[in-house]
Amino acid sequence: MQLKPVNVGILGLGTVGGGTINVLARNAKEIARRAGREIKIVAAAAREVKGCSTDGFTVTEDPFEVVNNPDVEIIVELIGGYNPAKELVLTAIRNGKHVVTANKALIAMHGNELFAEAQKHGVTIAFEAAVAGGIPIIKALREGLAGNSISWVAGIINGTGNFILTEMRDKGRDFADVLAEAQALGYAEADPTFDVEGIDAAHKLTILASIAFGIPLQFDKTFTEGICNITRDDMQYAEELGYRIKHLGIARRTDAGIELRVHPTMIPERRLIANVDGVMNAVLVMGDAVGPTLYYGAGAGAEATASAVVADLVDVVRALTTDPENRVPHLAFQADSLSDMPILSADEFETAYYLRMNAVDEPGVLADVTRLLGEQGISIKSILQKSAANDDKLVPVVLLTQRVKEAKMNAALDAITQLASVSGPIARIRVESLN
Repeated sequence: MQLKPVNVGILGLGTVGGGTINVLARNAKEIARRAGREIKIVAAAAREVKGCSTDGFTVTEDPFEVVNNPDVEIIVELIGGYNPAKELVLTAIRNGKHVVTANKALIAMHGNELFAEAQKHGVTIAFEAAVAGGIPIIKALREGLAGNSISWVAGIINGTGNFILTEMRDKGRDFADVLAEAQALGYAEADPTFDVEGIDAAHKLTILASIAFGIPLQFDKTFTEGICNITRDDMQYAEELGYRIKHLGIARRTDAGIELRVHPTMIPERRLIANVDGVMNAVLVMGDAVGPTLYYGAGAGAEATASAVVADLVDVVRALTTDPENRVPHLAFQADSLSDMPILSADEFETAYYLRMNAVDEPGVLADVTRLLGEQGISIKSILQKSAANDDKLVPVVLLTQRVKEAKMNAALDAITQLASVSGPIARIRVESLN
């Protein structure tokens, strides 16, 4: 028996919305074979249309017309941001409609509330496209790795930041120079704060951590540090030491609780993830049974992200006739079985460190620095001491330390900055081996 098509309403026909329309049209027959029935766009809301045809469905400027349309069974939310996206999604849920979204900010900030409402009304919220574009990392964590206890997740999950760091390393350019190019190329927004300060990555890490560890979404507890202070010198010294600098999101389970942190990170250059360049994304997951697995691909773009949106549509259509109690849980674990494991403060993080400081070129300075580190129980792994430039009395000193609690490193750096022989701020980059 031929099942009738599933009617879909789409909110937003920008880059991703246009890509979604095109993928659905181009691959319509194959998608129907996979879903078991045709997926048909019947209504859309948009102020402007980018790169797609709107033949065959109505377009309005009022998104509430779409979410209140009784003929629409699934809403695809591609507007982004918090408002009016949250109100639109809640309205759709209360109207008994399933939701597919690419909105990482909405899920990270309001997902707990939205998922509870969806469960109450027996509908699904699918959000594969919210993290890492077309990479199916949500499905991999939630379903493919369901037999594993996940110990940590580390990812390059913002393409703009990765492009900037790649250009700085490969071409010896300054941060501000590369940022301006990223904006000209459309990789970075006119206001690049979410990308370069790590907020976008923190939204995505919040989601990954919840699915990996079965904890509620807790964006407000995610430590976030941007890449604005990374210099060409840092890039060069990292290479000399056998490392590369990436802007990573890291979620790690420890005996004391869970670390949730986004920051520049030095990782060994031989690691596969250290060689993910340009605007590409990658996520490394460590499971107890499977070991390390790496997921790589385009983290943004019209059709790459549309790939994930359409995959979610197929999943939702397949499950339309399923008992709501037997669907895959939104955060991988049953809603009444989420853990209350605490999120650790930054002082409790444990990692190795790269330190760069300018010191007076005279005997005893390095001994003073190492003594103050030693007083906090911090061991040094390696040292680079450069020659002074021209008649400059200050020389760059670079240290790599062993792993230590962040609170101890903070205390040591406070003491070192008091030395008369050390000038200016001390650069600090966390170091991870990702073994």
